Amino acid sequence: MNPVVGLDVAKGESQVQAFLDQSKPYGKSFSMKHIKEELDHFLEFLKEIEEVTGQMPMVILESTGHYHSPVIQYLEEQGIPYILLNPIISYQAKKSSLRKVKTDAIDAYQLCVLYYKEDLEPHKIRGIQLLDLRNLSRQQEIVTNMYVEAKLQFHTILDQVFPEYWKVFGDLYSRVSLLILKEYPTSAAGESKL
Repeated sequence: MNPVVGLDVAKGESQVQAFLDQSKPYGKSFSMKHIKEELDHFLEFLKEIEEVTGQMPMVILESTGHYHSPVIQYLEEQGIPYILLNPIISYQAKKSSLRKVKTDAIDAYQLCVLYYKEDLEPHKIRGIQLLDLRNLSRQQEIVTNMYVEAKLQFHTILDQVFPEYWKVFGDLYSRVSLLILKEYPTSAAGESKL
């Protein structure tokens, strides 16, 4: 047997459908919230399938931005194999399906069907440290972009209210430059204090 469990991931919950083997759905589709208690029940469900088939089922789900993160983290902590599918691949498969109905239960079912049709590779477990590092790198990039944007806006405004200022200071953002701008925010303000 070649068991698989399809998860249609949404915000805060997933729809679950299991297959024992190709064309052999196991039980009915059910919903699972992304909280510890329900993820523990999901693990028990996977172990139940393992008892029936003799092997731990592969879990297949779409990459959904960040909604799938708690599920992935839990699966990795438990050592459960999974396939993280590019949504474009599953979209193409759904497009070729005769059924055009869109429900979470049907999507979970279709993920299982896709597993048997395609030669999909299990996701390589990277560990929580690597995921944390990737998230921190993204945050750092966002903060850096905000910093650069603020400097560009500062320069634009300075060109409008004090156009000759940049000729005096090589580094507009130095401590001395910023203190002088605080005291004399425009060229007219400098003249009035003289």
